Parts: sequence; structure tokens; C-alpha cells
Amino acid sequence: MALFGRHAKRRAMRGIPTPDVSFASATGLPAVYLRGGSLEADGKSMFSDILLTISRGEVVSVVGPSAEELRALLRCLVLLDRLDDGVLAYGALQVTTRAESGKISYDEKALRDARGRFGLVSEGLDLFPHFTVMRNICDAPVAVQRRAKDEVEEAARALLARYELESCADSYPGQLTSWQRFCVAVCRAQIRRPKLIYFGDVARTLEPGLVPAAFELMRGIAEGGVGVGAFTSAAGYAAKASDRMALLMDGRIVDAGTPQELMRDPQDEQARAYLAEEERRTLRSTLNSKVLL
Repeated sequence: MALFGRHAKRRAMRGIPTPDVSFASATGLPAVYLRGGSLEADGKSMFSDILLTISRGEVVSVVGPSAEELRALLRCLVLLDRLDDGVLAYGALQVTTRAESGKISYDEKALRDARGRFGLVSEGLDLFPHFTVMRNICDAPVAVQRRAKDEVEEAARALLARYELESCADSYPGQLTSWQRFCVAVCRAQIRRPKLIYFGDVARTLEPGLVPAAFELMRGIAEGGVGVGAFTSAAGYAAKASDRMALLMDGRIVDAGTPQELMRDPQDEQARAYLAEEERRTLRSTLNSKVLL
């Protein structure tokens, strides 16, 4: 019965109408909506027929063993690369349109507007090494969003205080620990006041002992009403912080549901082996980290 319920939910999701303003005003829309997302690169299918939604106030983790596939999907969602097919929308703002030929195109104005609706904490963090912490956080809101410098700096100091980094305002990234750099990147994403923040794979950004704290931080952001999308290989840790999970393997979503559903009852044999190994890895990492406590 549980299996039928999960499959029925997925079929129902596929029936969600293409977002438009009237639908948004009637029911509200997820912060991001992707349906039928597909991408090829160098003659190889990176992913196909992806269905993904993330609403404000929830953590949705896309997990899988392939860093290449996770990065490819994330790059398309943050509009660095363009999908070959699919419907992509941020709220009621539809970014892709389909021509009579059947091919999709991107609306340039929608692209510009959509970029203001999400933040990104990339796997490499991408902090400018020659900028101070304050300048790394404040530059884009002042230059791109045209906000008053004083207001932005006040907001930046409040964010730094939230992560106990007040004393680091005038430091440079190279003078910080990896956790501090991560928190600075989070501040930079949050200061733009986005409806959604994407996170690259924190398991590749931080030491293993810090990964649980990163997911706890994401949970806190979601509780503040912002959607969180985490793209990670750390399925075991993601399960502890996520409202929903999607398992990306061999370029497709092989299973999706609550963390309990995915971790306890995966529907794909390959997925079962992967998730079991991730649980073992999480347990080993947790036991090892206790030495640091």
C-alpha cells in the first residue's frame, strides 16, 4: 500500500500545470519548479526527465554518487548552463518557453529576474581571496541590487553575528578556517534576501566532522522561510535534515520521497546498495568525529 501511495504521489506531481500567474495567485507556487529537465553534454546524457520542486521553508536534498550529474543539474538550476528540454520556473516566473518547433528557449528578461530569486553556496565557495569578508558579502547587493551601502553593511554585520563571525569582518578568506569560509559564503547568499538557496556538495567542501553542522545550518535557514536545495553525495547526513529527498542515479531520479521512505525502503536495487553504503559511511564518520568532542 505504501508503495502504491508513493508512486501515486509521483504521478500526481507530473500532473501539476505549467506555472503561470493565475495559478500562482490561486495556490502559491514552489520557489523553483523543474519538470522534464534534460541535458546532454559532449554527446552524453547528463540527466533526463527530471522532476524537482522546492518550496519556501523546506529542505530538499538531491543525492547521488555522481558528482558530475549533481553539478550539471545544479548548474542548470542556477542558470549557468541551459537545459536541452524541460519547464523551469521560479515562482510564477517561467524561464523556459517552448517554440513551435518543439525546442525550448530562454526568456532573457526572465533569466535576469530569476537570478535575483535564489542564492548559491557553491562547492568551491568562490570567495574572492583579495576581498575582505565584508566586501565579499556586500559587493553584489550594492552593485547589482542597487541597495544602500549602509543598509547592506548593517545587514552583513547582523548575519556575521548570527554565525559568531563579527571579529572576522575585516579578515580575508585565507585567514579563516574552512567552517568560517563556509559561513561567509552562506552570509553572502542570505544577504540578497532570496526565496531559495542552493548548496553544492558540502561533503566535498568541508571536513567530514563539519558536514552535520552544515546540514543543521541549512535546516535553520529553511525554518526562517527560505527554500533550501542541497546537492550532495552525503545521503546519510542529508536524510537527517531534509523534508524530502530525490535520488539521482544514471541521469534520472530513480526514487523520491521523505528521508524515511528513501533510506528504509528504496525502490531501486542499485539505489538500495548505494544508500546502505552511505548509511555505513555516515555511522563511521559519526563515530570518528566523537574523538573531537
